[in-house]
Amino acid sequence: MSPKNTPPSHSLNKKPNILMVISDQHNADLIGCAGHTQVHTPNLDRFAASGVRFTNAYTQNTICTPSRVSILSGQYCHNHGIYGLSGPAPSGLDNLMRHCRSHGYRTAAFGKLHLPNRPQNWLAGDLDRFGDTYETVEGVIGDSEFLRSLDSLGLREKEDSWHNPNNYGPGNISHDSRPSELPYEHTQEVWSAREAVQFIESGDQKPFCVQVAFQRPHHPLLPNERFWNMYPDDLELPPTINEEPDARPAAFKRMFKKFHQRRWDFPDMGEGWEAGARRAWRGTLACVSQVDDVFGSLLAFLEKNGLADKTIVVYCADHGGYHGIHGIEEKAPGICSDAVCRVPLIWRGPGVGSAMVTDQFVENVDITPTLLSMCDLPAMETADGLDASSLLSETSPPPLHELAVTENAWSKALRWDNWRFVHYPRDISPDGVDEGELYDIEADPRERRNLYFDPDYQNVVNECRRLLLEWLIRTTRTVTNHPAVRYKTSEPDNAPAEQWKGDVVVYDYPLAGDGKAPNPAQPRFRDHQNNNYI
Repeated sequence: MSPKNTPPSHSLNKKPNILMVISDQHNADLIGCAGHTQVHTPNLDRFAASGVRFTNAYTQNTICTPSRVSILSGQYCHNHGIYGLSGPAPSGLDNLMRHCRSHGYRTAAFGKLHLPNRPQNWLAGDLDRFGDTYETVEGVIGDSEFLRSLDSLGLREKEDSWHNPNNYGPGNISHDSRPSELPYEHTQEVWSAREAVQFIESGDQKPFCVQVAFQRPHHPLLPNERFWNMYPDDLELPPTINEEPDARPAAFKRMFKKFHQRRWDFPDMGEGWEAGARRAWRGTLACVSQVDDVFGSLLAFLEKNGLADKTIVVYCADHGGYHGIHGIEEKAPGICSDAVCRVPLIWRGPGVGSAMVTDQFVENVDITPTLLSMCDLPAMETADGLDASSLLSETSPPPLHELAVTENAWSKALRWDNWRFVHYPRDISPDGVDEGELYDIEADPRERRNLYFDPDYQNVVNECRRLLLEWLIRTTRTVTNHPAVRYKTSEPDNAPAEQWKGDVVVYDYPLAGDGKAPNPAQPRFRDHQNNNYI
């Protein structure tokens, strides 16, 4: 078992710092260095050129809260059980901040944390500085230090990143786009970055572990005018925006229809639907550029203060988004496409190679185990993710994952080899019909041809089902397992020492903080199997 709350014996000053920057709903394709010809992301491009960029990184869930719990805990959704927004906090589940703090790190988080919040925020006791921009430690939504700062400046009605029915259209979160009226220096992203910098500057010699969580490019699409003006008003739309989803599941068709019937909030006189869609696409790209600009300011701070070579910086996203791609406006429905499941993931810092691009499969659950390994900290006994540090430093490392899985409570999406497969149980279909998706991502990167029902590909469909079932069996966490793991910690106080020698075996069933057995007893992390019970 991994030791608990035991600081490493060597100096904490030599430990790398950690800065995790997480954006919300950033499609992995919408970065210049990923080959996108429209978006302007000079800072992310330079960052990737000096680090390692993953082209096949996958989220565990396409909804904010479950994805963020998976990132911080390193645990799959079917194990932590969180599939919806907010909700009961898994208080016993370890996380990156708690683990680092127990080993001598200063910890803080700023921005859209969007975590389980009842009876209080999941990270409430794990941070030296709590800076959620939309809720309090006690889980009160709509109140925060950030929102109060806007109130004090008389700018609350111009707030542009969250629920604001006062100034930007009739709905809480408009899906149309226009330039924001909020001064740039008071935006959610700038506030979060500024607070993070102040926290880092105010520290002692301990290393820091800081998360900065940006709201954009999630809706509402209200970028600062400087970034809005980077893009022309006749911007070319995504090529799949009007493609009929004939071979897609019923839920996808409904969302396609809903998007194409949308009434826009900021229309010009006599304009058609496509003009509003083009405006939303322009706002999407402008919001990505705004995130890029604030991210660049954080990198500049590290470089100016001699921290760049001492800090592992991770840029990631909780999930992707359609933003008009495939004719869908946000991220619903669920897990139908790579546009939502695949996410940007870029690393830089000590122990990380330079100008490396890898197409190996990695998952968001791997982020925390990898950070702990690179900082020479004990592994968390509750994490399902794997240590991906070899992918950050070796030119030809062995594969970390055979496949990557994104979960919904009612469906699962698999990426394996060149295939993308989505399994839907029949009982969620209104007519009880079989629905599923299979795409050859290499031959059909825009997912235009669903091969699920094609007789020539039934062997692939069946293999994907088998792989998904094996993955669920292998990764589902148990409370007890047979045979149990031998732990000398269960030795009775009055037991003679010779009872622990020879053929005498004493077993125990210890539990980790999440109420499940620690990793040495989990099927995924042990080599020994009991053939009597297979």
